[in-house]
This record gives sequence, structure tokens and C-alpha cells, in this order.
Amino acid sequence: MTPTQPPPYPPPEPSPDPGAGSGHGQGHGHSHSHGPATPVSRHLRKVIAAILIPFAAAVLIGLAVLWPGGAPAHERTGVGFDRQTQDATVTKVVEVSCQSVNASGGVPTGDTSTAEGSSAQQQADGTCKKATIRVDTGDDKGRTFNEIVQPDQTRQLEQGQEVVVAYEPSAPEDLQYSVTDVNRRFPLALLAGIFALAVVAVGRLRGVMALVALAVSFLVLNFFILPAILQGSNPLVVAVVGASAIMLLALYLCHGLSARTSVAVLGTLISLLLIGVLGSVFIGWAALTGNTDDNTGLIHGLYPGIDMSGLLLAGVIIGSLGVLDDVTVTQTSAVWELHEANPSMGRRGLYRAGIRIGRDHIASVVNTLVLAYAGAALPLLLLFSIAQSGVGTVANSELVAVEIVRTLIGSIGLVASVPVTTVLAALVVSADRPPAGVHEGRGQEEGRGRAQVPDARSATGRGGRGRRRKR
Repeated sequence: MTPTQPPPYPPPEPSPDPGAGSGHGQGHGHSHSHGPATPVSRHLRKVIAAILIPFAAAVLIGLAVLWPGGAPAHERTGVGFDRQTQDATVTKVVEVSCQSVNASGGVPTGDTSTAEGSSAQQQADGTCKKATIRVDTGDDKGRTFNEIVQPDQTRQLEQGQEVVVAYEPSAPEDLQYSVTDVNRRFPLALLAGIFALAVVAVGRLRGVMALVALAVSFLVLNFFILPAILQGSNPLVVAVVGASAIMLLALYLCHGLSARTSVAVLGTLISLLLIGVLGSVFIGWAALTGNTDDNTGLIHGLYPGIDMSGLLLAGVIIGSLGVLDDVTVTQTSAVWELHEANPSMGRRGLYRAGIRIGRDHIASVVNTLVLAYAGAALPLLLLFSIAQSGVGTVANSELVAVEIVRTLIGSIGLVASVPVTTVLAALVVSADRPPAGVHEGRGQEEGRGRAQVPDARSATGRGGRGRRRKR
């Protein structure tokens, strides 16, 4: 280095105050902060509490007033799900001639081109299975009985297979038990365990709280919503109270007791009310009875006092709640993070930025909801396709119209939840009144830091260019 060469620009001295460090360090720490949002002011907490506390109190009162003492008892009909069942095991399976075990014993003479004729021909000429089944639970534990499995039956029994059998005490002794289904509790329990492990492994503490919220939702559904409807309470009122309780418990358990979560709760509540109003109007206008299959017919026969159309509306509200939670929490978090990144952004700017995020989200969510309902109704749609019915005829049938109304009302509620929640979040964040001097002091420190960085970089750059010229 020659005597005439200027010395390199000295590096900035470290500041003893961590909050007053270099501009780069402070800007980096602010822009990449992933911690919780800054707590809102006491004034805003009072406003939110003034809205949510009366709502929570109303939900608690509704739970207390409508709380059932359990599902009302009734005489079992022995039809469908209303049967006594026990666990059993297939201990032996042997092949026998269908002609020797079928009651008719005659040779079919009908048209074998039809499904009925083909089945009769198989039962006459085919090989059937004679299964010996042992009852494993109940008063008749250890009792065995035989069942004939036809070759065209969908469910074929194998030795060692665990099954569920129905018991009808009024039938003849050799016909009191019959196989109704396969016992699939173990694979279902294993799958549930894998799901829980995956949620906890990825979500950690939030995953644990999500599982707790899921358990609470099932408890509310099984111990409040279903028994209250069976006891004759208005299904719509029960669904609104139960869904509100699930919403409050699930959201606050998963996301914490904060203003951000409270805004998501308000957005979800408004959207649920919209779904309830639209559902009530269009279910009545379309004259949907809700009695569309054997199961709903059985419910109506056992409990004639249940309003089946109200039950349909309750299902729409509860079914929409889970997706609504996702949308409202996402929108609230997006607006909060936008405010954290740029505290000077006003309510209009926050709304415009948040709604752009929401448009992308809602496009995928609506498609997901429609495909979920279409997948559930796929066998029904196949039947209409086989019958070569027109689109108008298919849509007009109550079986399909119920799914259409359910899907469209839920989708309208989802679409509406985006602007509603975004507006609420933008208003709440922009109306916040933090303690005086918090943002001003932070802005001045960041301004001083930003002012120092270009000087240091420019000086360093000049020194570098000077050294390169001398070299």
C-alpha cells in the first residue's frame, strides 16, 4: 500500500444496544420475523370482547337449554342399522353344490340375459360356500351357526375372517343370526393412528391441539347435536348452537386466544348465518323433504316428529363449517401479516392485497367442495347415466337436487367469507391504537439504520474502485 493511497473505509463499530444495531441487521430481523403478531391495544381488545363475550354466552345458554339427556329409547325394528349386532369369526368354509343347499332346488327357466335370470342360473349350476361362524360377544358367546354364500354375492367369506352378525330374537333359532358386514375396526383404528402421528409429527403442538379440537367436535356432535335432534328440538337451532360451540372451541384451541382468532370467529359466524338463511329459503322453495333414501325413511318412521327438511339444513351448516374455518383463518392471517410487513398500509390497501390472496384460495376451495360432493354421489350419478336421463331430469330429482342445493349454498357461504373476513381483519388492524411512540420510535430507528447503510456501502465502493485503479 503506497503512502498516497487512502485507507479503506473502516467497518461500523458494533452498538452496545441490540435494538440500535446496523440498518441491515435491524431490517432483516423485522422483515423475516415469524413470531406471533404484535398484541393489539387494550381499546381494540375491549371492542372484540364486547362482541364475542355476548355471543359465547348465548352459545352456552343454548347448550344448557337444548342439552338432551341422551337419545330417546325405542323398540328395535331389526331393519337396516336398527339391529342388535355382535362380533363373530368365520371358523370354517367348505364348497357345496348350490342346487343342494338352495331352498328352491328347481332349475330356472327364465331369461338368463337379465340380471335376475343370470343370478338364478348361477345359484342352480354354480358352487356355493357353506361358512361356519362362531359368535364372539354377547349372551350367546361361543354359539355357532351356518350361512350359505352364493357365488354372485359381492362379499365372499374366508376362514379366519372377522365379521359382524345381526341378531333377531324373534326369528327361528337357526335363523336368529346372519352376517351383515366385515369387521374392519382394526384397519380403521390403524389408519386413524397413522393420521394422528402424521399430524403431530408435522404440526407438533398445533397438531396436538388440532387433534384435541377434532375430538371436541365429535363429542359435541355425538352428545349434543344428534341426541337433541332425536328428542325433537328444532334441527336448525340445534345445528347453529352446536356449530357455534365447535367453532369457538376448535378455533381458539388451535390458534390461541387472540384478536386474530377472534376476527376469524366473527367472519365464520357471519358466513354461517348467511348459509343458514340461504338454506332455509331455497330448501323450502325447492320443496326438498330431506327424505331421500332408506336411512332417512327409517329415521322418519322411528321419530315422526323430526323435521327432515330442517335436518337437511342442519347438515348443510355443519358440513360447511370445516371449510369455512380454513378460509377465515387464512384470510385473517394474511391481512395481519400484510400489516406487520407494512404498518403504514391503510384499510383499503390491506383489503385489496388480502382479497387478491383470497381469490386464489377460494377458487381451489370451491372446486374441492364440489368434487367432494360429486364423489360422494358418484354411484347415484352412474345410475342416472345408465338410465340415459337428460341433465334436466337428473337435476330435478330430489336425490340430486339435495346435493346441488347443499353444494351451491355451501359454496356461496365460502365465497362470501373471503370479502367478509378480509374487511373485518382490515378494519380491526387499521383501527388499532397502539401505545403512543411505539411505531414512531421503530420507524425513526429503522430510518436511521437505512440512512447509514447506503453511506457505508458507497464509501466502501469508492474505496474499492480506488484500489482497483491503483492496481
